[in-house]
Amino acid sequence: MTARANDSERLLTPAEVAVLFRVDPKTVTRWAQAGKLSSIRTLGGHRRFRESEVKSLLSGVDSSETTA
Repeated sequence: MTARANDSERLLTPAEVAVLFRVDPKTVTRWAQAGKLSSIRTLGGHRRFRESEVKSLLSGVDSSETTA
């Protein structure tokens, strides 16, 4: 799923997202292909992820880990 980003929105690389979730960058790419995480394609064809979306997903993961 691709979308257009606001100019002020910070975009993260798959490697940066992977560090936050403690997974391999290929896993982040698979999440994007599966539609679990929306991505934006650069002119060169690279995936970028909205920082706000990643942070909101991360906070959801953190809260579920603490309640389990």
